[in-house]
Amino acid sequence: MKYRIDNLQYCNWSRDIFQINREANLDAVHVTLVYHEDYDEFIQRTKEWNKFFNENSDLIFLGRSFKDIEKANSEKKTAIFFGFQNCSPIEDDITLIEKVYEHGCRFMQLTYNNQSLLATGCYEKNDSGVTNFGRETIKEMNRVGVVIDMSHSAEKSTFDAIEISEKPIAITHANPSFWYNAKRNKSNDLLKALGSSGGMLGLSLYPHHLKDGSNCTLENFCEMAAKTAEVMGVKNIGIGSDLCINHPDSVVEWMRNGTWSKNKNYGEGSKNKPGFPKQPDWFLDARGFNNLEIGLKKIGFSEDEVNGILGNNWYNFYKGTN
Repeated sequence: MKYRIDNLQYCNWSRDIFQINREANLDAVHVTLVYHEDYDEFIQRTKEWNKFFNENSDLIFLGRSFKDIEKANSEKKTAIFFGFQNCSPIEDDITLIEKVYEHGCRFMQLTYNNQSLLATGCYEKNDSGVTNFGRETIKEMNRVGVVIDMSHSAEKSTFDAIEISEKPIAITHANPSFWYNAKRNKSNDLLKALGSSGGMLGLSLYPHHLKDGSNCTLENFCEMAAKTAEVMGVKNIGIGSDLCINHPDSVVEWMRNGTWSKNKNYGEGSKNKPGFPKQPDWFLDARGFNNLEIGLKKIGFSEDEVNGILGNNWYNFYKGTN
């Protein structure tokens, strides 16, 4: 079976986007539901998504396990899996982890760039690692079935999470730092540990994570994918595009600042590159998966390996962790 999965999108959701994802034959998309919202605001987001599900039932439905990826494939729909890019919705209450799971959350980052109650983000000067609350949270996430996501976390914290978690963790959207040394991209040592533990890396198409930014070429990206496979194993990489299309630029300022800062010059690329960056021409939206398939084959990956990177590896990860 050939699955197509994008394991991170945060778009300005509409029927047009859902149709594009179907044109790309995406069987599953992990969507960011919250960044800085608390629990009550998370519940409001789920209500907004229930409206999307009701009005677009011919295209999408809520995914809860790998079986829903299979269902989506057979019904030619896209299963939507909820995720958090921060731990804000659980506030300081460990019992809320089970509650967010019941409402569909399947991925949660322990941090979003900054220090949280759980771990350290990649923009902090000092990385103190996973906190006591973080350790307990990881155990509870393992128990209920929420995947630990360390995409925006600092290095020691990520190593800690790999060690503490009894289940494989994910870095849903980032690239290796050997290729481009963005703050959020990951070291070879970390990627080796992630692969050895059965974890997954979702390669990002967000220009601030790409060598040459919006001008990154398909060939260069696929060369990076090949080298990353050598570092951590081809079965441990997939796509987490980090598509943020159709949003006004004010949204990216909110993503970076939340409610904790009034400084608009904070965050990825914001000082010199305000607003959302332009996507590479070969990946303007999810239909760029077709270009990725061509590029990955051209660089030397086998058909099975390409199918793995474009979806089957994530499917196997879902199957092993749900």
